[in-house]
Amino acid sequence: MRLTACVAALASAVACGGGSSGGGFALWPVDPSAPPAAEGPQIRQTTTGKVEGVDDSKGSGTYFWKGLPYAQAPVGDLRWRAPAVLRPWEGVRSAKTFGSACLQIGRMFGPGAHNRFDATIGTTMGQPLGSEDCLFANIWRPATDEKNLPVLVFVHGGSNISGYTADPLYDGATLAKAANAVVVTVSYRLGVLGFLNMPALRTGSGNGEDSGNFALLDLLAALRWLQHNVAAFGGDAGNVTLSGESAGATNLLALMASPLSRGLFHKAIEMSGGISLASNLPEGAMPLLQPAAASAAQGQAILARLLIADGTVRDADAAKAYLATRSAAQIASYLRAQDGGALLETVHGAGLGSVAPIPDGQVLPTDPIGAMAANAHNRVPLLAGTTRDEGKLFAPLLATLGGKPGWIVDDQTRFAMMFANDPEAVPRLTVEDLIDASYLPVEAPKTGYNAMTAVLTRASFEANRDNLLDTLRRHQPDVWSYRFDWAQQPAPWNDVYGAAHAFDLPFVFGNFGLSVIASVSFNTANRPGRLALSQAVMASVGAFLRTGDPNHPALGATWQPWPASLRLDASATEARIRAVAAP
Repeated sequence: MRLTACVAALASAVACGGGSSGGGFALWPVDPSAPPAAEGPQIRQTTTGKVEGVDDSKGSGTYFWKGLPYAQAPVGDLRWRAPAVLRPWEGVRSAKTFGSACLQIGRMFGPGAHNRFDATIGTTMGQPLGSEDCLFANIWRPATDEKNLPVLVFVHGGSNISGYTADPLYDGATLAKAANAVVVTVSYRLGVLGFLNMPALRTGSGNGEDSGNFALLDLLAALRWLQHNVAAFGGDAGNVTLSGESAGATNLLALMASPLSRGLFHKAIEMSGGISLASNLPEGAMPLLQPAAASAAQGQAILARLLIADGTVRDADAAKAYLATRSAAQIASYLRAQDGGALLETVHGAGLGSVAPIPDGQVLPTDPIGAMAANAHNRVPLLAGTTRDEGKLFAPLLATLGGKPGWIVDDQTRFAMMFANDPEAVPRLTVEDLIDASYLPVEAPKTGYNAMTAVLTRASFEANRDNLLDTLRRHQPDVWSYRFDWAQQPAPWNDVYGAAHAFDLPFVFGNFGLSVIASVSFNTANRPGRLALSQAVMASVGAFLRTGDPNHPALGATWQPWPASLRLDASATEARIRAVAAP
C-alpha cells in the first residue's frame, strides 16, 4: 500500500471553500447601519445601487436575489489582481438569475453549456466553460419581514478547478426557510486564475495579491461586501457563519487561519476539507495542502508550457533562457493577453491544472495548522463533517495504492450512466458494470472495494480532520464533528458511492431534486427516512447559526464536542442519529 504515492493525486482531487478594511481593501463609502430602502420585498438598496430579486413567497416561501456582483469583473488588467471595489450603477439592477459560472474546464460537477444541471455536462467535459466575469453572490431569505437573521455563507467545492453556484445542490431556499436564516452562496476564481504563484505578477501593493491566492481574496471581498450589505436583506452582519464543502471547506479553513479574516465571520461549518501539510500529519497520511515552493515550481512550469504552446520557444530550456531576457512587466503583460479558455486548456493538457491555497505567509500562514496551534487564527465555533465513504468518489486513485483504478468507465461514460438512471426503476446496471473485478466482491476483507476505498478515506479526510480538530480543541471547547453514513441508494449505486464525498450536501440544503447526485440516489422507497434525516440536519444547522452549538431536539441525541461525534444516518423510513463517545 504505497500511501505516500497518493499525496499529490488526492490533494489535486480535493483541494480541490466587524468589517475592518485590513490588508489594503477599500471599504464601501457608506454607513453600513443605514436602513434598506422601504420598497417592495424584492427590491433592496445595496451600497452600489438598487437590486430587484424575486418574491417566491408562494413557491419556496422565500425571497431571493441571484447574480449580485460583489466586486468588479477580474478581467483584462484586473486578471490576477486583488478584486477591485464595485462601481455604483443607476436605476434598479435585475437580480433574478444566476451570474455566469467562473471560467473552468468542464468536469462532472461543472456547469455544462447552460450554467445548469443538464445533459451537456457530459458532452462538455474537458472544454472551457463559463466566464472570467463571475464574482457574484446569491441570497435567499424567508418571505417575512424579520430582521437580524443569522447568515450562512456557503463556498462550493470542485477541487478549486470547477463548480458553480447555479448547481441545484446549492439552492438555498429550503435551508433558508428551515433554518430561518439568510443563506448566501458565492463564486470565486477557479484554477490557475484563482491560484497562481508567479513572481512576475507581484506588485508590492500590500493588498494580498502578491500571495497568488486570488480566490481567497475573492472570498474575503465577498465577506466584506456582505458586512456592508446583508442587513438590507434582513441578515445580521454580526452573526455570519462561513461554510464550505471539499475545496470550499479547505478555502474556509484557509480563511480561518488568515490574519485578513478577523471580524468577517463568526462561526464556521466545514465539510470534508483539510488544511494540513505533510509535516503536520503522521507518516503515510495524505496532506491536502502543499508548501508554497510547490506552487512556485508549478507557476514556472505553466509559463514555460504557454511559451512552447504558442511557438515562442521550442522546449523548457529555451523557455528559461527566453524568460531571462524579459522583464516582470513584459511577462505579466504576456500572461494577461492570453485567451482565458485557451490558457486553461493548455494548463489542463499539460497536467498542471491542480491548485490549492498557497501558504505564502501573508494571506495564509506558511503553516496554517501551526498558526492554529499557536492560537493565532480566527477562533470561532467550528462544526466539521466527513462522510463514511469519502474515498469512493475518488476510486480511480486506488491505482496509487498499487492496484488498478477502481472504476472501469471514464467520467463521461459514468456521467451518462448516472444521467440516464431512473432511481424508481428496476436497476439495469450491476457493480460489475462500474467497478474493476479486482475489487469484487465489494465487501471482501482487505482487498474489496469497500476496504480499499476506506484506506483512502482514513489516510486523507480522516487524518486531516483529526489533525485539525485535535489542534483547535487545545484552545477552544466549541469544536463539533459529525460523520454522514447514509447509503440507501438503489443498487448498484449504494455500493459504487454509498456515503461518498459530497453526498451529504442534499441533506444539508434539503435539496433532493434533479442533480448529479439525485439521479442515482433518491427514490420513493428511501424518501421518508432521508427527509427525516435532512429535517433534523437543517434544524441542527439553524441552531448552530444562532448559538454556535448544533444541539437540537430534532436530533434525538446529545451531541458532545470533539473528540466525541455524531453519526448521521437513516433507514428507508426513519432517521437514525446516534452519538459516539470520545475514544
